[in-house]
Amino acid sequence: MARKTTTDDPLAPVTLAVGQEDLLLDRAVQQVVAAARAADADTDVRDLPPDALQPGTLAELTSPSLFAERKVVVVRNAQDLSADTIKDVKGYLGAPAEEITLVLLHAGGAKGKGLLDAARKAGAREVACPKMTKPADRLAFVRSEFRGTGRSATPEACQSLVDAIGSDLRELASAVSQLAADVEGTIDEAVVARYYTGRAEASSFTVADRAVEGRAAEALEALRWAVATGVAPVLITSALAQGVRAIGKLASAPRGARPGDLARELGMPPWKIDRVRQQMRGWSADGVAVALRAVAEADAGVKGGGDDPEYALEKAVVAIARAARSGRS
Repeated sequence: MARKTTTDDPLAPVTLAVGQEDLLLDRAVQQVVAAARAADADTDVRDLPPDALQPGTLAELTSPSLFAERKVVVVRNAQDLSADTIKDVKGYLGAPAEEITLVLLHAGGAKGKGLLDAARKAGAREVACPKMTKPADRLAFVRSEFRGTGRSATPEACQSLVDAIGSDLRELASAVSQLAADVEGTIDEAVVARYYTGRAEASSFTVADRAVEGRAAEALEALRWAVATGVAPVLITSALAQGVRAIGKLASAPRGARPGDLARELGMPPWKIDRVRQQMRGWSADGVAVALRAVAEADAGVKGGGDDPEYALEKAVVAIARAARSGRS
């Protein structure tokens, strides 16, 4: 590389994020962008899918600027770049431009391996982003997340959280963040049970299940029980978000795929695939979009953007239940 950097320097000329865990890939990008903007608040960030990087595009993006501005160029799914574009990227690796940070996100498989090897040979900073398929890996991730917040959680609490949330790292990270923000002292199994289980018929997941099934009255009843028994509003919005996103993920998955294959691809346990398949009847793509907006509004409302968190939740539940019927004729 033209500029010598330590391997852990996020402003290295080229960062190679390798793996298929979306949360870790996004964090690798966020770390580079944050470092670049700390060095220059006006950093220009270009986040590109592979089809947006055509032959010659990289040269245009990395050409010197009159204002010598810092730039971060992110290329997602780099394994899918065309042969001619890969040739351009390989050429760039030998002489990266000043004030430019190139971030290549690569799945790490056999496809596009030549680019992967070339980046490593050129001395790119590498960040591992492996898919966490084993329960032990997810448990280690939760422990690491708690350490990152500076909070202490018992082993039983960490295991209970993994059991309650499942394999979605984004949801696990969100749950850790919420617990760390809401709970003082050591987080134990009882805290996790209170937040994620609570009263059997009043848990945040029951609210979400009834809402995405279009059963507004039952969802509202479960919501009122949840609030009355102390389930944190942020946990309810998190459960609603999980439920709607699961509908969207499965709706866009290949038809006819087996539950086991879908579970691996979508990061859900097989039993959840079957449940979501039943819940997604009546949903449309527009309905998912409407529901996600409703969840975002509720999330803002319960985190201080509104005066009545309970009303914000009720409004979201009704909107999601209506959206669940948007695809029915």
